[in-house]
Amino acid sequence: MKKPTPLNDDDLALFRQELGQTRAFVQDKAHFSRPQKKKAITRHSEQTKLEQAEFFFSDEYEPDIDGQKVLSYVKAGHNSFLAKQLRRGEYTPELILDLHGLNKEDSKAELIALINACKKQHVQCASIMHGIGERVLKNKIPHYLVQHPDVIAMHQAPLEWGGKSAILILVDLHLPHDPKY
Repeated sequence: MKKPTPLNDDDLALFRQELGQTRAFVQDKAHFSRPQKKKAITRHSEQTKLEQAEFFFSDEYEPDIDGQKVLSYVKAGHNSFLAKQLRRGEYTPELILDLHGLNKEDSKAELIALINACKKQHVQCASIMHGIGERVLKNKIPHYLVQHPDVIAMHQAPLEWGGKSAILILVDLHLPHDPKY
């Protein structure tokens, strides 16, 4: 690319003569933002998340998961070797959800959002950091995940992905076996 040649004094004088009498103009246009619309969309998406969380996750359901042992679950009809692969770290989580500081209701909504994001972005493995604390989320999160139809396996995360304070999950990315798909 060529460098532009600087203008000499004659060229600048000619430019000013052609431009004539000019003055700076004042910006008189007003730009208005629309925060009401954004809030309505956010409120609607939050309401949708909560409705989905209520649909999939029940606090009363108690699956047959021993909370004292290492967490391991594989959905019926899938290879039980998936749990072992998760334990060994053969699956690398591409999405990580940190639930520290959230209550059970907010955690449900975030779990739904994570599973939807996994399906949308075609991510099979995700990590959920629940922490240890008073063990409320540590005990409830596996109960919620077992209830979701798209979670095919989960296991306590290996140390490099959080150990006892995290869970790795595998999400079913296949479309339902329906002729219209």
